[in-house]
Amino acid sequence: MKHASHPDVVLRLKRAQGHLSSVIEMFAEGRPCVDLAQQLHAVEAAIAKAKREMIHDHIEHCLDEEDEGVAASIRDLKQITKYL
Repeated sequence: MKHASHPDVVLRLKRAQGHLSSVIEMFAEGRPCVDLAQQLHAVEAAIAKAKREMIHDHIEHCLDEEDEGVAASIRDLKQITKYL
């Protein structure tokens, strides 16, 4: 199933892919480990944000929020997913 957010998630992942390619080049250039770690952290964060966006989209569009109790549980679930 394709959701409205999927193109944005794919765009985020493509940017992360380009960033990762740059980091790989940095390894080949012998850049300092601190620089490498910092850039790897940025790539990891970008992928995590894409994953979180995809999960939130799934929650919003694939789970029934008609019941207020369910809606409250979904809000709680979305809030806690930031720690994934």
